[in-house]
Amino acid sequence: MSKYSQKYFLKSFGCALHGIRLALKSEKNLTRQIVVGVLALAGAFLLKFSGVEFCIVVMCIAGVLTAELFNSAIEYAIDSVFKNNFSKLGGMAKDIAAGAVCLTSFTAGIVGAILYLPKILSFITGVLR
Repeated sequence: MSKYSQKYFLKSFGCALHGIRLALKSEKNLTRQIVVGVLALAGAFLLKFSGVEFCIVVMCIAGVLTAELFNSAIEYAIDSVFKNNFSKLGGMAKDIAAGAVCLTSFTAGIVGAILYLPKILSFITGVLR
């Protein structure tokens, strides 16, 4: 089977979906981040975000979820290599991967504040008038 065939592509896509399902079953943080993402999308809809603002929110959500998936993959790979035994280098790699998730989440929070706060304040000001 050629790696450029449709059959190979569909198999790869199936493996990718399987990986996401595995992560959803085993990673509590991923589930929490999805809930926060859905709430962010609902808020964007309710606050009547423009198309560009909505796309920015979607990209931030995708970035955080992608970082979490990479973090999980790195953790499983490290555990597999070191057979769940402690390793200083393995621990450092895991901490760095977790730091990437933290940085991505923090950045998404800043972007969210920039996008949501003016709209929320405008809404509150309109209600109080």
